[in-house]
Amino acid sequence: MEIQEIVSNQKKFFKTQQTKNTTFRKMNLEKLKDLIIKNENLLYEAIAKDFGKSKFDTFTTEISFVINDINYYLKNLTSLSRPKKVSTNLVNQIGKSRIHSEPLGNILVIGAWNYPYQLSLSPIIAALAAGNCCILKPSEIAENTMKIMSKIINENFPSEYLYVYEGGIDETTELLKLKFDKIFFTGSTKVGKIVYKAAAEHLTPVTLELGGKSPAIISKEANLEIAAKRIVWGKFLNAGQTCVAPDYILVEKSVQEPFLQLLEKYIGKFNYQADSENYTKIINQKNFERLIKLIDKDKIYLGGNSNEEKLYIEPTILTNINWDDEVMQEEIFGPILPVLSFTDFNLALNEVLEHEKPLAAYLFTNNSEEKEKFMNTLSFGGGCINDVIMHLGNENLPFGGVGSSGIGNYHGKFGFETFSHQKAILEKATWGEPNIKYPPYSDKKFSWIRRFL
Repeated sequence: MEIQEIVSNQKKFFKTQQTKNTTFRKMNLEKLKDLIIKNENLLYEAIAKDFGKSKFDTFTTEISFVINDINYYLKNLTSLSRPKKVSTNLVNQIGKSRIHSEPLGNILVIGAWNYPYQLSLSPIIAALAAGNCCILKPSEIAENTMKIMSKIINENFPSEYLYVYEGGIDETTELLKLKFDKIFFTGSTKVGKIVYKAAAEHLTPVTLELGGKSPAIISKEANLEIAAKRIVWGKFLNAGQTCVAPDYILVEKSVQEPFLQLLEKYIGKFNYQADSENYTKIINQKNFERLIKLIDKDKIYLGGNSNEEKLYIEPTILTNINWDDEVMQEEIFGPILPVLSFTDFNLALNEVLEHEKPLAAYLFTNNSEEKEKFMNTLSFGGGCINDVIMHLGNENLPFGGVGSSGIGNYHGKFGFETFSHQKAILEKATWGEPNIKYPPYSDKKFSWIRRFL
């Protein structure tokens, strides 16, 4: 069946109103959850072929996120879907006001390759919970995970409700020519601009989950041991192929040397060797070559070794870095960690301000004044104080970018709202209405209307 026909059938199915029924939504979310659990081993096998990713990492960073998302909506869907009563102002008395969350309709989700299950299925789950029909276009770069998601979903769900469309750039280009009621894209800023431009042709609203150079700032008043341990874990998780990974370090000069030694300690302790289950390979040859070019051999503090055959790059720390270096010109998206130093906290914040707004930002300090300045000075999608990445694990926090790092957000109730239209309803009584707003007008009516409005 052609994709144009599938999209057309989804539009027809949505108009039957079936997806607006909360029982229907819960039933299909339960079905998806059961399929994921039933096929868990196949999901592990597919991602191992694409990344060499362990069951442990796949469960903690992918499967558990997806299952928790489904559980959240199963628990909260009734309350999320219920019309919300709001107060009615004086001029609209006698009346009552409500906000109805209604599904947008036909949704296109374009997933990313770096966390292929989480970043494809979590938006789909939110869209289905909100009552929509969905097309999922996973990234073809992680080919095996694309195929297993396609198999699991397309063999068990009607295509007029939920469908996985396989393919590469050509297929995505064809999809973007079609009219959807919402497009949700996760990926690079460069491709995000292409998606945004295509969506504009149909006035289609978009959510763009992009990236950027996310800083981790280390104050002299930080717990250096904890900072090093958490940054090493967050940076080299998935071999650095994480959109919210710390992209570079800004460390106060007086503690730079002991901090570097602690980074080295934890890199050794966590055992990021080739073929280790604690580490993954680089996704493909293209990205391997791109990353190798970013390693300035004269600035290597630690690491720098690689194995092209295994697409392995060991954790690499670069020092004596400045803002003009090539590694500071783009999001790294790999296991390379540049370290810059500062002597004045305010100037360090200003350095970050001079660049595009990042998807995430992290601060390590026990100084309350520095915490306040960090939160109030910098604009970024989301982040942590004294940790990295873990803000994604709180379903009560929105996840999304700002500026060039993205548009819109999701997770928890924010995902439900992303795929819903907030419809305003004012219901008025048919008795007791004064004639003050109706012609003929008079000075007396004008005097009274001024008081009301």
